[in-house]
Amino acid sequence: MLNILQSEHLKYKRSFSVKLVWATPSFFVLFALIALLYIPKGQSLPGELFLSMVFNWWPFIFVPLGTALLCALAEVRERKAGHYRSLRLHNIRPGLLWIGKIMVLAYYLLLSSLGTIAAALLAGLLITDGTLPVEKVVYASLLTWLVSLSLIPLQLMAAAWKGMAASIGLGVAGMFTGVIAAPGPHWLYVPWSWALRLMCPVAGVHPNGVPLETGDPLLDTSVIPAGIAVSLLFFAASSWLTGVWFDRKEVK
Repeated sequence: MLNILQSEHLKYKRSFSVKLVWATPSFFVLFALIALLYIPKGQSLPGELFLSMVFNWWPFIFVPLGTALLCALAEVRERKAGHYRSLRLHNIRPGLLWIGKIMVLAYYLLLSSLGTIAAALLAGLLITDGTLPVEKVVYASLLTWLVSLSLIPLQLMAAAWKGMAASIGLGVAGMFTGVIAAPGPHWLYVPWSWALRLMCPVAGVHPNGVPLETGDPLLDTSVIPAGIAVSLLFFAASSWLTGVWFDRKEVK
């Protein structure tokens, strides 16, 4: 398995995917620089308000679309390299190759989450009043990554089955479905809603981007362990099931 991971990791060297991983979090630094032009001199944003903004945009837009694009690009590389024909010449189960691809994608999404921490803290230094809670930034970013792992097998399967357009289309559809489902009672059934729902008590923000008022039911922290448990179980099950599908998939 280690050889599979090393081989998969090599495919990302000097690729657009790596640039995407680091470029996406830099949006928040760019936003801060632009905001500086419009914030009156001597004024700043409250740290909690900036926190809610970052961790509404990140799980709503960047995580689903970024995951979709990374998975689509991974499949494009495989198709250009012979559509798995050379890999399947070796005595390695295709399902293991699939799991290795999921694990490497999870690693790069983790790097992007760490980049988000750094970008949010840097942007916070530029435009907030100095009250940006560092521990919440770290916690929210890593929690978003953890519960969003479940998107990787789904997006990767869409890309391997029908190509880049299918993966991007699924990501866009999931993005809007997630924000609709997140505040409702059935949010646990929609993987794209998990990160948004968990950011309600962590960052104090409604899935629609509006800061929550004290006493709002969405601030209930009991959803966090439930969300983590369901997302990890779903990630394990979907990785295995899509791996079985890939095992049986014919190479064209």
